[in-house]
Amino acid sequence: MVRRIGSEAGNMTDVVIIGGGIIGLAAAYKMLMKNPRLHVAVLEKEVGVGRHQSGNNSGVLHAGLYYKPGSLKAKLAVTGIREMTAFCREHRIAHDVCGKLVVATDDAEVTRLKELRSRGEQNGLTGLEWLGPEQMREIEPHVVGVAALRVPEEGIVDYPQVCRVLAEQIAAMGGHVVTGAGVTRLDLLSGTWTIETTKGEFSARVLVNCAGLHSDRVARLAGERPEMQIVPFRGQYFNLRKDRKYLVRNLIYPVPDPRFPFLGVH
Repeated sequence: MVRRIGSEAGNMTDVVIIGGGIIGLAAAYKMLMKNPRLHVAVLEKEVGVGRHQSGNNSGVLHAGLYYKPGSLKAKLAVTGIREMTAFCREHRIAHDVCGKLVVATDDAEVTRLKELRSRGEQNGLTGLEWLGPEQMREIEPHVVGVAALRVPEEGIVDYPQVCRVLAEQIAAMGGHVVTGAGVTRLDLLSGTWTIETTKGEFSARVLVNCAGLHSDRVARLAGERPEMQIVPFRGQYFNLRKDRKYLVRNLIYPVPDPRFPFLGVH
């Protein structure tokens, strides 16, 4: 008999998920939605959920414009944004499907922007709109460029609230989210995982690693030898001064430069 994880260390459960960010929480939520009888626990080392990448990002609902058509990432983005907006509507989570402009500033960028439009159409995005300078300024009066692509399905969301609501839904379905439970040791014996944490010992038949930037370290604790190492990089976020907020209404993006791996200022 598999027992639910309770307050006592050492209790057995079906699935333990390491990592209380949005990936770990969403995985637990989907498991319980599909099989309400499953016993699932999420272990998070911080005092609350979503304290790392999930709660410290640009808050953008990405629609899947940039990804190679047919790729798993493209399918995930297009399906994911629609599921996320539906989840936010159902649970009254702050979000705004405001759309975004991807702006080309010269002819070379126009060529790449046309390729992005083609990718977006192949990925199933709806309502993509090609804009000239006057049309783009109707949406963003202070933007400067020679052409723009409007992506109406893009938006913004309060991801920390998403994480909190996911944790609440997991608990409501009988799952457990255990915070302050940093994993220190993992052992597999006779088909059972023993997970030692700063909040005691847990056991599970299945272990799922959703530890984000620490997932390679957790993999090593589990006895794996991943060939790749995660190297995090820092993004900078700034707020516009109150007397300059009129300069930007919603999301404005540059056309990605293939010579560099990141989007740059947006």
